[in-house]
Amino acid sequence: MEKIVSLCKRRGFVFPSSEIYGGLANAYDYGPLGVELKNNIKKIWWKYFVQNREDMVGLDGGIILSPKIWEVSGHVKNFKDPLVECKTCHHRFRPDKLPKGSKCPDCGGEFTPAKMFSGMFKTIIGPIEETGLTAYLRPETAQAIFANFKNVLDSGTNKIPFGIGQIGKAFRNEITTGNFIFRTYEFEQMEIEYFIAPEADWNKIFENWLEYIYGYADLIGLPRGQFFNHEIPDEERAFYSKRTIDIEYQFPFGQDELWAIAYRTNYDLSRHQEGSGKSLEYFDDEKKAKFIPHVIEPTFGVDRTILAVLSQAYTEEDLTPAQTSPSPLLRKEGNKKGKAEGSKVETRLVLKLKPALAPYKIAVFPLLKNKPELVKKAREVFTALKKDYNCVWDERGNIGKRYRSQDEIGTPYCLTVDFDSLEKGDVTVRDRDTMKQERIKIDELKEYFMEKLKM
Repeated sequence: MEKIVSLCKRRGFVFPSSEIYGGLANAYDYGPLGVELKNNIKKIWWKYFVQNREDMVGLDGGIILSPKIWEVSGHVKNFKDPLVECKTCHHRFRPDKLPKGSKCPDCGGEFTPAKMFSGMFKTIIGPIEETGLTAYLRPETAQAIFANFKNVLDSGTNKIPFGIGQIGKAFRNEITTGNFIFRTYEFEQMEIEYFIAPEADWNKIFENWLEYIYGYADLIGLPRGQFFNHEIPDEERAFYSKRTIDIEYQFPFGQDELWAIAYRTNYDLSRHQEGSGKSLEYFDDEKKAKFIPHVIEPTFGVDRTILAVLSQAYTEEDLTPAQTSPSPLLRKEGNKKGKAEGSKVETRLVLKLKPALAPYKIAVFPLLKNKPELVKKAREVFTALKKDYNCVWDERGNIGKRYRSQDEIGTPYCLTVDFDSLEKGDVTVRDRDTMKQERIKIDELKEYFMEKLKM
């Protein structure tokens, strides 16, 4: 974990939030590479779960909703957790996350008796706090879907079974246990509410969704052997849930929840129909009958998915002298010392990200930055490729250092323009994972990368 955290800050994936002011506990900002990785993870999710399925549509609900929604849903009353405070250092912890009978893990002090606290952030709507409306930052994205169920139904052609997917921020004022971006106050969810008929074989649909979820794991490079389906027992499930599985993943710090899937019955829509006085029933044209749909909910943490992807991709390789010997393709001017990738055994740090996830797909180098003719040709290649791929220009240091830099951020391919490029119209393309190099004609690069970088 320490190595991953260090890499994330050094290479611009994740920064501690408000660091110039001493930071804010359990809060992080995504840097230039982190936001690209995050967007790629969300883009693949949206394509796979929403756009590729005929039975799915999307929604983007608000962060601040009517406070009545949270009262009716039960969050105001029930969204609370126990809290203990150390009598010595005054740090606070959730007792369910501590070993039984333990003392403060920070100083060894004794704890106060547990007290209940709300997990929702409050805010005020209106210019005058005393007379304003007390509202909340949403602790989950699901309720906006339930509140808009009828709007989606009336404005489209959807027939049950169908689902509504959403990606968005959620906020929980909970005591966190660290582990980098695994648990934070502000986080992002990718969530689905899949509506089914009351008499449907919900368990079969549940299992189908569970298997479909693992298809997403395959797409983003998380091996199935790293997962564990934790079936939540009756006494630990939410009272409205008939079945819940926490899909746990083997992180560097241990096995913990990554995603989840639950069968929420018709609890949410029933509560909102009762609380709003508006019908949220579905009319079945074939059976000429009305009913309140039941719901199966697959849910995914974006930040935890990013951490899982980074953990899986992080690789340290001990290279042999043959692997670090200079490439004959670049053994020309600018490489007089014979060091394309170094001449001694070294450890290579590489993020073996799936190409679809990589922040940059291609790095373009001129062999020498002080040769205008090389820079000009490399710029032409860079500009052409950037129309189709997120590319990065790199002319720092020697070729070996550029390779190592791009390896660390997960760039799948590095492309070098050298003097042969000016004469023969080809370039050296180097593969991140194998480190093998080949010469490709410049006018064939678009087709070459179209095949290499496809999903």
